[in-house]
Amino acid sequence: MKKRVTGLGGFFFKTKDPDKIKNWYNKHLGLDTDQYGCTFWWQDKEGNDCSTQWSPMQEDTSYFKPSTSSFMMNFRVENLEELLKALKKEGVTIVGEVEEYEYGKFGWILDPDGNKLELWEPKDKAFL
Repeated sequence: MKKRVTGLGGFFFKTKDPDKIKNWYNKHLGLDTDQYGCTFWWQDKEGNDCSTQWSPMQEDTSYFKPSTSSFMMNFRVENLEELLKALKKEGVTIVGEVEEYEYGKFGWILDPDGNKLELWEPKDKAFL
């Protein structure tokens, strides 16, 4: 099996007022925020363009379900379907079905504390 996690894809967290938080981080820390939060662009050790997303979300979002945690981490992975099969064999709880978008495939698991983790196989230059 190839590598599992290759990097941090994003950090998502609940807040009462996402716009207020985005504006605060923009003003005081210089984050280039938009409607989703802030995308950090970087290059891996081979020089491929990659990104990591920082996103404050409405406190009543259902996106983290079934977790009741106030945050969700997103990890960049290689070969999502193969990884999910291996994790299932290892007894890890898989949440939902794989979803595919123009920017990559997504799957979800729960850690032992019930935190939902998003696994992302990106379609960026790092994986072409």
